[in-house]
Amino acid sequence: MKAPLTLPLPLDLAAAQEALAAQPFSKLLGTRLVAFGEGEAVLELDIRDDLRQQNGFVHGGVLAYAADNALTFAAGSAAGAHVLTSGFTIDYLRPADGTLLRAHAHVVRAGRTRIVCRCDLSTLDTQDTRGTRRLCAVAQGTIALRTP
Repeated sequence: MKAPLTLPLPLDLAAAQEALAAQPFSKLLGTRLVAFGEGEAVLELDIRDDLRQQNGFVHGGVLAYAADNALTFAAGSAAGAHVLTSGFTIDYLRPADGTLLRAHAHVVRAGRTRIVCRCDLSTLDTQDTRGTRRLCAVAQGTIALRTP
């Protein structure tokens, strides 16, 4: 096992992108951190056929992964690098389809030991010139601050 990544505090977009790049699973999926700061984070990943379930929609596990990571990065933008997901719930609102998945999370409340965040997951069809987003899931999570 590799040594943990040591990041500067406070985190900026470049440091947060470095943290994401250090996650093998995120690299496997091709996830990108496109916005980070002031209690918000936005992750994107291209929807590929190998991320779909048997009916052709994005697998719920991919949506849950994106929500989990976006929630934690949003908390990290408010509290620093030493955060871990304590728990989260996700509600699937519609089947996810399109060419791009976007997870936009923000801090709802930051306490001394826990941070509550919300995440909206949307799909986009990059061929759609109107840029129509379709909300497909929402998640809420509690992120714990940990000692380094």
